[in-house]
Amino acid sequence: MSHTSARRLALKQALSCALAVSSLSALPALAADNVLRVSAIPDEAPTELQRKFAPLGKYLEAQTGMKVVFTPVTDYAAVVESLATRKLDLAWLGGFTFVQARIRTNGTAIPIVQREEDARFTSKFITANPQVKELADLKGKSFAFGAPSSTSGSLMPRFFLQQAGLNPEKDFRNVAFSGAHDATVAFVAAGRAEAGVLNASVWDKLVEEKKVDTSKVRVFATTPPYFDYNWTVRGDLDPALVKKLTQAFLQLDPAKPEHKAILDLQRAAKFIPTEARNYVGIEDAAKSAGLLK
Repeated sequence: MSHTSARRLALKQALSCALAVSSLSALPALAADNVLRVSAIPDEAPTELQRKFAPLGKYLEAQTGMKVVFTPVTDYAAVVESLATRKLDLAWLGGFTFVQARIRTNGTAIPIVQREEDARFTSKFITANPQVKELADLKGKSFAFGAPSSTSGSLMPRFFLQQAGLNPEKDFRNVAFSGAHDATVAFVAAGRAEAGVLNASVWDKLVEEKKVDTSKVRVFATTPPYFDYNWTVRGDLDPALVKKLTQAFLQLDPAKPEHKAILDLQRAAKFIPTEARNYVGIEDAAKSAGLLK
């Protein structure tokens, strides 16, 4: 073979390799090593999140044929970043963290399902101070939100406080962030804050499990309903896998005892489909509160 022919052959092989790599990169991404990597915003203690997810994880393994690994994280931002950088395949997000993930992934993050309850979610304002009977009574009081990026523990309560004419930073004696819903209850019960706010689902669970003394800590106001939590996948995940995951959630049937046990831990009557446009109101509230530009 002549030197020229050899060069042409080498160039042709290099071009073929480049095209092959380009084609592969354009294909939908599969979960790494047949492992589905899952996490959730840390709105409760890590041990509680693990306990709640364990049976759901086994169910998803059976439905997808993949190993499911749940990794708790320390803060809300870590879930958003991990989804954007493809370290996670599936994440349990609040409405605001979904909006953040959608922005961080250039609009590619896909919400697949939400609990039926998440279409009309609410937050509960709580206090142990007998003088606090309505939102107006919060003026001059100390107050605890959950995590700064929490939809139900910060963003939407703040939005409704503003609608009621209250600016937390100006009207409250001081504002604290507990980091999680159950921690907010602990703050109020211990007198570290005269009032606080958390999502209705966690409040109901704590009351049912007798982990809060309702003779001391009580609900004095409830927000109007709004969309909140959902399960979101990264946008470049294999569509066939996305379909499997979606169907797995939608097929959870409360009439089946093994399914009801999973749903009960998720505090869900059932899962229903969702879509990005359901969270436009959350995005608007975040912009109104100055949390998004």
